[in-house]
Amino acid sequence: MSNDISKILSEWPYQPEEVLVRIVAGDDGRRKLQLRIDLGILQMELDGRPDGLKPEKCDSWLDYYEHRQRTHDEFRPDSPPFSLKPDDCARLWREGVQYYHRYLSFWHLDMYELCARDTQRNLRLFAFVCAFAEDDRQKMQFDQWRPYVLMMHTRAAAMPLVLKKAYREAFRAIDSGIEGIREFLEEYHQSHRAEECVELASLERWRAELLAHEETVAALDPQSKMQILRQKLERAIDAEEFEDAAKLRDEIRSLGEKSGEWRVESGEGRGERGE
Repeated sequence: MSNDISKILSEWPYQPEEVLVRIVAGDDGRRKLQLRIDLGILQMELDGRPDGLKPEKCDSWLDYYEHRQRTHDEFRPDSPPFSLKPDDCARLWREGVQYYHRYLSFWHLDMYELCARDTQRNLRLFAFVCAFAEDDRQKMQFDQWRPYVLMMHTRAAAMPLVLKKAYREAFRAIDSGIEGIREFLEEYHQSHRAEECVELASLERWRAELLAHEETVAALDPQSKMQILRQKLERAIDAEEFEDAAKLRDEIRSLGEKSGEWRVESGEGRGERGE
């Protein structure tokens, strides 16, 4: 059997302007995630460590070092504090890149929950390295990516909520991400450069775009929904679209009854009820 993978690559041509991702059936019966890159294909497991390995019989190097740190603190409290050596950080860095490739692939497949899972994992990685790495340069090697991963995590966490029209919960997730990036800038004394932070600008722009939609505003504020419906009703009557106007009037009546008041005014009939 040939080890040449040219046929596989030719059947899935690389396109530099696109992120090419797919899920295939593995020979072991499990689904595999594949990411096409310029010189080949990255194949990843959907769960656990992306390459499927279990270093030192742990789910990942991060799990392994977290266990070592907890054991050290519990059984050797009087010894020098636990620390990550350069070789440890190198292992954790290579592993973090694997998770980056996977959560990027999940994002482009609209698998938002799994993208949120893996971005949260890398945020945990950054916090662990910053807490225990010996060298500040190694800490920054990881933590400089925190705004980007926070942005991706926020989008992955909020997108399913937006799709379900759970706008209040979505805005809470978005606001949490924005606050997290602002805290990062403050931590590194860069708050004055907030306008230059593309990740922060991306989340704030997305938030503004959502707020610009009538449907979002209506979901967040019932009174705003009533106002929007009345404006639509006036436009329907002006355009003599009386069937649409009747539907809007019924919707206004229903919303008004839920809130304890009903008031509809138009040029074609007038109804009012109040206590």
